[in-house]
Amino acid sequence: MADRHKRIQALISRNVADIVQFEIKKESIGLVSVNEVVVYDDLSQANVFVSFLDPRGAHNKLEELQRTEGFVRTSLAKKLDIYKVPRIRFFLDEAMEKARKLDEALAREEEQLKHLPKDE
Repeated sequence: MADRHKRIQALISRNVADIVQFEIKKESIGLVSVNEVVVYDDLSQANVFVSFLDPRGAHNKLEELQRTEGFVRTSLAKKLDIYKVPRIRFFLDEAMEKARKLDEALAREEEQLKHLPKDE
């Protein structure tokens, strides 16, 4: 059963990424990367974590993407051969932004350490 769930999750992930990249024709959304898809065990919902190439206005872009949920689900139903197509919910994946901020903080700390006098 777990293998079937993982297989379905991988199929949904790949197909949602294709739909978002190639079928949605909204310029306001821009380029979207589907980073992770988590599907509930009962296939009732799929949480899709996305990031945007241009992070400015990401929350507005996410709202626009959420409005396409019906289209994405309909298109997904045509591509998959499963009885129940899950509801699609989009979430902003902030892992890349957090990693960037962490890198910047580490770089600042390293720069400050360079300027400290060395004890001999």
